Amino acid sequence: QLHLVESGGGLVQPGGSLRLSCVASENAFGIHAMGWYRQPPGKQRELVATKLRYGSPNYADSVKGRFTIIRDNPKNTVYLQMNSLKPEDTAVYYCYSKRNPGSDDYWGQGTQVTVSS
Repeated sequence: QLHLVESGGGLVQPGGSLRLSCVASENAFGIHAMGWYRQPPGKQRELVATKLRYGSPNYADSVKGRFTIIRDNPKNTVYLQMNSLKPEDTAVYYCYSKRNPGSDDYWGQGTQVTVSS
């Protein structure tokens, strides 16, 4: 069982920044995909950003230019740096991981991000 533990959520004003962290219970060098999804109130879970073991990161159009995903394999950690936050970024953010293509998905417990003045 791959365990993921998130931290870093909270309340921030529009235009502000937050950094989310997610620590995996296994060596991240061997993990195929790590990333972030979010679930806004009353909506379905949606992709935010993912980073495969090799290759460029993938971002949702709504966060391009504002969010950055950073995968730190020696620390078994994936970060989501969120800048220029908007009220529509309010959601529960979930860390995501997949050991290999086609294998099971693993999820963290979620962390609340609220953007409000």
